[in-house]
Amino acid sequence: MAYFLKKSHYKKGTYLQIYESFYDPERKGGAHRSYKALGYVHDLQAQGIDDPISYYKEEVARLNQKLQAAKKAEKAKQISEESPERFIGYFPMKNINDRLSVKKYIDLMQTATDFRFNVFDMMSALVYARLIHPRSKSKTYDEVIPKLFDTYDFSLNQLYDGLEYIGCEYEKIIEIYNHQIQQMYRLDTSHTYFDCTNFYFEIDREDDFRKKGPSKENRKEPIVGLGLLLDANQIPIGMKLFPGNESEKPIIRSIIDGLKSRNSVSGRTIQIADKGLNCAENIFHAVKNGDGYIFSKSVKQLPEIEKTWVLLPNDYVEVKNADGSVLYRMKECVDDFEYKIRDTSTGRLRNIKLREKRIVTYNPSLAKKQTYEINKEVEKAKLLKASQAKKSEYGDCSKYVIFSAADKKGNETDGKVKVSLNEELIKKSLELAGYNMLVTSEISMPAKDVYEAYHNLWRIEESFRIMKSQLDARPVYLQKEDTITGHFLICYLAVLLTRLLQFKELRNQFCTEDLFEFVRDFRVVKISDRKYINLTRGKNFIKEFAALTNLPLTSYFLSDGEIKKMLSHRF
Repeated sequence: MAYFLKKSHYKKGTYLQIYESFYDPERKGGAHRSYKALGYVHDLQAQGIDDPISYYKEEVARLNQKLQAAKKAEKAKQISEESPERFIGYFPMKNINDRLSVKKYIDLMQTATDFRFNVFDMMSALVYARLIHPRSKSKTYDEVIPKLFDTYDFSLNQLYDGLEYIGCEYEKIIEIYNHQIQQMYRLDTSHTYFDCTNFYFEIDREDDFRKKGPSKENRKEPIVGLGLLLDANQIPIGMKLFPGNESEKPIIRSIIDGLKSRNSVSGRTIQIADKGLNCAENIFHAVKNGDGYIFSKSVKQLPEIEKTWVLLPNDYVEVKNADGSVLYRMKECVDDFEYKIRDTSTGRLRNIKLREKRIVTYNPSLAKKQTYEINKEVEKAKLLKASQAKKSEYGDCSKYVIFSAADKKGNETDGKVKVSLNEELIKKSLELAGYNMLVTSEISMPAKDVYEAYHNLWRIEESFRIMKSQLDARPVYLQKEDTITGHFLICYLAVLLTRLLQFKELRNQFCTEDLFEFVRDFRVVKISDRKYINLTRGKNFIKEFAALTNLPLTSYFLSDGEIKKMLSHRF
C-alpha cells in the first residue's frame, strides 16, 4: 500500500487527487482508489498555494513516511494488545437465532427506550458468550465478548442496563421467541413437561426476592426458584422465577395459564410432572381447564388398601428389552378417586371425585438401589441409637427411629428420651422398594405410552443440569431482581437455541456434551487480513458435523469467506 499524486488533465484544467494503492482480493492483484480530492490547480493557486503540485507531492511523501513508520512499528511489536484468537463455535446457535427473525420485534420494543445501543445485539452477545465461556458479567464483557468473531458495540454500563431491561420484559421476549419458533418449526403443546429447581446466592441476608428455603444443593444461603416448561419435543417454551421460600406447586398453574394466554395456545394440553408437583389443586386446575395430566405419586403415601393392591403379584405385565431381560413390571386400574381441594370462595376443604387411571411399575434395578439406601439409613440409625445421639444428628435416617420420653423402667415421662427403631416402617419401606405409581386423566392412553411420556421428564432435568453445570448459572452475583431475571433469561435462551439445534436441526443425532464441547473448542487465530488457522482438535464429532454441514470445519487454513459461510450457514 502506498500513496501517490494523480494529475487528471481536463478542459477546465489540471485536477489533483491523492490516490492510494491496495490489494483487491476479487481481482487478486493491486488496485487504486481515491484517498483525498484536492481540486483544480488554478483554484488552489487562487487560494494562495503557489505551486500546488510540488506542495501536495510533499504531503504524499509525508503520508508514505507515516505509513512506513506504522508498518515498522507493527513489525517490531512482539505482543499484540488485542488477542488474535476468535471464538466461532457458536455459529450454529447464531444461525438459528438470526433465522428466527426475533431482532425486528425486539428492535420495535426498544423504540420505547432511550438506549443508544442495540438490545438484541447485546442479548445475543451474552447468550453466545455464555455458551462459550460462562463468566461474571464484567469478565464476560472484558474477556469473552471481544473474542467473538462478530463485533459488538456497547459499554459495560449499557450491558447492565440492557440486562435489567430484558429481565423486566422477559415474558415478552419468551413470547416473541415462541411465536417465531411456531412459525419456523412448530411447537407441540399436546404434552407439556414441567419441573422446578432453585439457584443459590452467596449472600447472608434475604430480600424480597431471594429467600431462604429448601435448596436442591442443601445449602443455607437464600435461593430463587425457577420453573421450566417444555413442549412435547423437549423444546423450552416457558420460564418462571419465584422467591425461594414459596411453594413450587402453584407455579405450574400460573406458567401454563400464562403460556396459553400469551401465545394463543388452544386445545388440550397434558401436563406432565413429578411427585413434587402432584397435588389436588394442580390436578383439579388441569381438569377444570379442559387439560389432562400425568403425575408421579408416592406409593408410600397411599392408603393401605391401595398399598395392598400394589403389592399383590397378580395382573403385572412384564416389559422386556431386546435381549429378553425384564426392564420393569406394570399393572393398571381405572377408578374414581377422591381428592380434597380448598374452595376459593369459602376457604374450606371439600371432597371431589375424579376418574383416573393409576399405573404402578416395579423396577428390579430401582428396587436394588432403594433397598441398599434403606439398609444404609437403618445401619446409621442403629449406630446413633447405641450412642443415644441427639435427634438433630439423625438427619434423613430419623424417619426409621421412634423418639419417646421414658424413665429407667421404660415408662413414658417428661425426662430422658428413649430411642427405638421403627421396625414396622422399615419393613414397609423395604416391601415398597422399586415401586412407582403414575396417575393420569388419560384413561384411554395405553399404560406403556403413559410410562414413556412420563419418563421423558429426564430431558427437563437435563436442561436444569445444562443451566447449572454447562452454563454456570449459579451462584449469581447480581443484586437487582430484574438483572437477576435477565441473567436467567440469557441462560434460558442459551438452552433454547441448543435444544433447537439438537432436536430440530440435527434430529437428536448428537448429545449435548458433544455440542457444548464443539462450541467451546472451535476457535481460530487471525494470521492476516483474510486468512485464519483452525486451532480445534480433530475429533469424530467435528468430522461428522463437517460432513453433515458440508463446511470446512476440519481444515487448518480458513479464509475470511469460509468463516463468513459458517456464520451464515443454513441447515
